[in-house]
Amino acid sequence: MEIIVAETKQQMAASAAMCGAELIRQALARYGEATIIVATGASQLEMLEALVRAEDIAWNRVSGFHLDEYIGLPITHPASFRLYLWQRFVSKLPLPPKAFHFIDGESADIPGECRRLGELIERRRIDAAFVGIGENGHLAFNDPPADFGRKEAYFVAQLDDACRRQQLGEGWFATLQAVPEEAISMSIAQILAAEAIVCTVPDARKAKAVAAAVRGPVTPAVPSSILQRHANVRLFLDPPAASQL
Repeated sequence: MEIIVAETKQQMAASAAMCGAELIRQALARYGEATIIVATGASQLEMLEALVRAEDIAWNRVSGFHLDEYIGLPITHPASFRLYLWQRFVSKLPLPPKAFHFIDGESADIPGECRRLGELIERRRIDAAFVGIGENGHLAFNDPPADFGRKEAYFVAQLDDACRRQQLGEGWFATLQAVPEEAISMSIAQILAAEAIVCTVPDARKAKAVAAAVRGPVTPAVPSSILQRHANVRLFLDPPAASQL
C-alpha cells in the first residue's frame, strides 16, 4: 500500500483524482475501454469534482458501478447515493459514460437486484475502484465484523450503529431514526477484484480508523484493513486523517 499525505484536503482530492484519471487513461489505451467503481459520501466530494474535470478521458468508453445504496430510500432523498452520483459525477462528465450501473434500492425484489448487479460485474475487469474508509473502519457497507469470504458481488448489509451515526453526523439525515438500517453493498471480495484501488480519506474523525486499517492486523473487526492484502492500493490522506499514523 502506498500512502500519500497531502498538505491540504484539496490537494489530497486533486492527487487522488489525478491518480485515478491516469489509471482510466491507461486502461483505455490498453483495452479500448475501462470499468470503474465509484464511492459516495462526504469523503469523495472534492475528489469527484476533480475527476470530472480530468482531461483526455474518453468517458463514452468508460462503464461504472457504485458501491452501495440504502434500501427503501427514494432517489429524491438528499442522502440517496444514486442522486449523489448523478448530480456530482455522471451528469458532470463531458461525455456520457458508456454505462453506469446504478443500484436500485427501491426495487421490489432486493435479492434479485443483488443478483442482477452481480451478473453485470462478475465477468468485468475492474480497472480502478474509488473507495473511502468509514469511521468504524468499514469498506462500502461492509461493517465490522466483515465477511471477507463472502462470494456474492452484492449483498444485503445490516448497518451498525456507528455507521448510521456517521451518516447522521455528516448531515445526510435529520435524525438517527431516519437513517435506514439496511443497504445493498458491494462485497469485500468484489472490491478487492479491482486491478487498482484509489482510497481517499480526509478528516480527523477518520484518523483512528485509518491507523487501524494501515498499521493494525488484517481483521474483520476493521474491514478496511483487508486493503493491506491488495497489490495496488494508493491511500490519499489529508494531515488530520493521517494524524495517528
